[in-house]
Amino acid sequence: MSLNADFLWMIVSFVLTICVFSYLFGDNPLFRFATGLLIGVSAGYFAVVIIYQVLLPKLIVPLLQGSFIALIPLLLSGLLLTKLSPKLSRLGNLPVTYLVAVGAAIAIGGSLLGTLFTQIKGAINTFASVPAASPNQKWILVLEGGFILLGTIAALVYFNFSVIKTKGINSNRSPMVRLFSGIGQFFIAITLGAVFAGVMTSTITALIERSAFIVNVIKTFLGIG
Repeated sequence: MSLNADFLWMIVSFVLTICVFSYLFGDNPLFRFATGLLIGVSAGYFAVVIIYQVLLPKLIVPLLQGSFIALIPLLLSGLLLTKLSPKLSRLGNLPVTYLVAVGAAIAIGGSLLGTLFTQIKGAINTFASVPAASPNQKWILVLEGGFILLGTIAALVYFNFSVIKTKGINSNRSPMVRLFSGIGQFFIAITLGAVFAGVMTSTITALIERSAFIVNVIKTFLGIG
């Protein structure tokens, strides 16, 4: 058995996999070593990526080229570091507010463009293809488009908690809103179930792959197969 780089990496992968699987017997130093190594390697990787793909090309190089616009992120970054000091922490509110506002705008824009508008567009495209479809396919397309549109509207209604307040009368949601809210709850439950099933499938696939890897390494050591 030749001692090369591939063999050494196989040994390292085997040892780390066993360390992770040792958590089956409870928390222990082997598992903590594997998780600490993962966190350290991930932190180092992200640090290198930030330095070479963000700081150098977006900040250092423009500053060396005389770009005054690069002074803005440099100033905001410096103010953000003031959060480490209790006396100067107020100066860091400006960059924190900017980060929160940008993050919220990206999240809302992504939800609208990537989810809501996509669902509506899918329903519209389905209905638009009905005239050109055969008589047998028209009902299927109508049902499919209506199902998508109903699920989208009902899910949005489920998260609408506003009610009309009337003096002397309990403020309850209207029967129509409650109906659509129940339908939306059903669609949301189906979606969460599908997501959970996907996560479980990915986890089981990873478990099978790692188990097969351990078996293959043991066979390699024993010279079997």
